[in-house]
Amino acid sequence: MIQLLRSMLTLTAAIAVFSSGPSWAQDTAPSAPTTQAEEVEGVFKSAVIVDGNELFYLRGSSALPASERVANVQDRIIALAENSNTETVVITEDITDAGIVLFANGQEITVVTSSDAELEKMEIVVLAKLQGEAIRDAILNYRSDRSDEARVSGAIDAILWIAGFSLFSFVLIWLRRKLKHRITKVVHRHFADVETATNAQVQAEAIAALIRFGVNFVLLAIFFLGTYYFLSFVLLAFAETRYIAQILLTYVTVPVLNIILGFIRYIPNIITLGVIALMTQYIVKGFRVFFDAVEAGSFDLGDFERHWINPTFNIIRAVVILIALVFSFPYIPGSDSAAFQGLTLLIGAMLSLGSNSVVGNILSGLFVIYRRSTSIGDRIQIGEHVGDVVQIKLMETHLKSIKNELISIPNAQLLNSEVINYTKKVDGSGLLVHTTVGIGYEEPPEKVDAMLIEAAHRTKGLKNRPEPFVLWSALADYATNYQINAYTTRGASIPRIKSDLHRNIVAVFTENHVQIMTPSYIADPAEPKIPDHKWNGQLAHEEQLATAEKAD
Repeated sequence: MIQLLRSMLTLTAAIAVFSSGPSWAQDTAPSAPTTQAEEVEGVFKSAVIVDGNELFYLRGSSALPASERVANVQDRIIALAENSNTETVVITEDITDAGIVLFANGQEITVVTSSDAELEKMEIVVLAKLQGEAIRDAILNYRSDRSDEARVSGAIDAILWIAGFSLFSFVLIWLRRKLKHRITKVVHRHFADVETATNAQVQAEAIAALIRFGVNFVLLAIFFLGTYYFLSFVLLAFAETRYIAQILLTYVTVPVLNIILGFIRYIPNIITLGVIALMTQYIVKGFRVFFDAVEAGSFDLGDFERHWINPTFNIIRAVVILIALVFSFPYIPGSDSAAFQGLTLLIGAMLSLGSNSVVGNILSGLFVIYRRSTSIGDRIQIGEHVGDVVQIKLMETHLKSIKNELISIPNAQLLNSEVINYTKKVDGSGLLVHTTVGIGYEEPPEKVDAMLIEAAHRTKGLKNRPEPFVLWSALADYATNYQINAYTTRGASIPRIKSDLHRNIVAVFTENHVQIMTPSYIADPAEPKIPDHKWNGQLAHEEQLATAEKAD
């Protein structure tokens, strides 16, 4: 930025020096540019411009176009102003068949025709008088602006503008450095707790860098805007470059003024938008207070479940905001323009074509939330996935599997699939845990029933009341399939309970020398298929006791 400032100051100094030279200015200065002809109500006309000031309009013809006629008048005015040093200009008139000829100090400048008077919609004599005064003032101003006093004054103005721009640049540089340290300090102080709480997921330095970028962008825009106006005002200090300065000022000032005036015109609409936004904010806050009271138990809504509070609040908030947007739409700047309406149609078409699955998942999420079959914390099974519900969103539901895996299931799939809930109680007895074993026909059924019930009693997590019971699930080719059933209220622990139940069944059957049938066999083995005594802790202990009793 400093190098840029030096370059700008050097360029400005060069402009100031060379603009003060009369010979260079006379040869190269665009002091009398010719405007292009324009058509007004079917008539071509062009303005006479001297030093950026429009004097009057002239009408053209097929033989002498307006641009050529204007160029001749401008050249005569400038030639008279430069070749004569008299302090006064005398305008005289001569009435001819072509019109009223205007002379300045005896030199012909222009002819005021009846077509010109018709164009201006006034008498030809009055128009000639007005054009003569404009010519006299232009010549005097041209000479005055190129006098030694005017050049000295212009140089002083340029130097003052250079000094002011240097101070302006210094202030911007100082402000940039000051704000850089200030922003870093403030952001680190306000985001230190957030950074610690989120385990450095929110980086205060990144936020500070983003804010600094925005501030630097604003300062850079102010600097370039100041540079633009600085060069324009320096060029405005000298007559030879004044027209260029006026063009530069027009290119930027007119759009800026249009923006400012447009903003002023939209102030009533902005106030209305502010009122709507304020009312919307307070309505949303009111609903937030109400649902916080419901969550705290201050209000009893009957069967309204606790996990419905946040989704219901979010839905109401979205509806309130949409209603506020509908009311705000007519007051949005440019809402009545064709471009704005076309943009809204394009956005609507894009959303309607590309959001079918999104909308389906959102609606499915609402059904999942409000249909009471699944709540956060429930252990459920969806297809092959078993896990605890940790979060229900509008688009998807998150499960934490029994292996501590995070499973994301689209709500549309959740709505269209069978869900087994191991947590919710259908009645007071709890869930019924069951498993099946096959035992040969030679074993007494009462003995098998007793062993299975004993295994259930040994399993932690299974209830003794209601009493476990056995069902004969099938009479297979080689065995009777016995199904042990027992109640539990620990739905989240079913995998562990089933594992313990299987372990206890094997232990009880081993203790009673009863083999559990393999899937198929050809004949009974010579010896029962039960574990060796050395692997059975209970039998080994009994043998040790018997041996000790005999020794005694």
